[in-house]
Amino acid sequence: MAASDIGGRPDRIRAPDRRPRVVLLDVFETMLQVSALRSRFVDVGRPEHEWELFFTRAVRDGMALTLAGAALPFVEVARAALRTTTGHTLSEDALDHVLAGFRELPPHPDVEPALMALARARIPTYAFTHGTASVVRDALDRAGLRTYLRDVLSTEEIRSFKPPARVYNWVCQQVEAPGDRVALVAVHSWDVHGAVRAGLVGALATRLEGAVPDTIARPHVVAEHLDEVVDLLVALPA
Repeated sequence: MAASDIGGRPDRIRAPDRRPRVVLLDVFETMLQVSALRSRFVDVGRPEHEWELFFTRAVRDGMALTLAGAALPFVEVARAALRTTTGHTLSEDALDHVLAGFRELPPHPDVEPALMALARARIPTYAFTHGTASVVRDALDRAGLRTYLRDVLSTEEIRSFKPPARVYNWVCQQVEAPGDRVALVAVHSWDVHGAVRAGLVGALATRLEGAVPDTIARPHVVAEHLDEVVDLLVALPA
């Protein structure tokens, strides 16, 4: 079955293949390297590989809470996930030390070239996250990237994690643009799927997952790296 025929039905609200007026960039793993938390796990006496299980669990739990009704802020969900992942062995100070690492995540090397290309094309660009906005702003400031961005928009404002349609509808209202002229760029196929199903332009960078899964709605553009994805978005017909 084609990716655009999920559930046996074609996408009903798919945006046309057009150059976006606004671009939204996911943050964790798309722009910033969450794997940098591994050293903080070592600092508190835990195996470095636990960072990945912790982060995956935090996102999963946030999605589950969203499905159940409303999600707590990312930092609270992440703290609970960190306790579980580390077997409830860490002190509050140790938990604080690991979570403080979110403010110091380094950027992926393809991010600044992508942001520079969007700036040259004069396309307004926003960071779009279910992380805590103040934490993301600090991390992007430290990485030297926030100067390229109009703002950081967090779904915490509506007590949700991605990818329900309402989060993409909400963010389009915030940037004052119709969904079919807004592009969501991410390395998470589920995030791009949510955006496409909500009527946005979906742009997937495959450097995290390696390929487009057969289970998602077809992205409008696909490339390995973020700068390549942006080049394809800018090249779409107006």
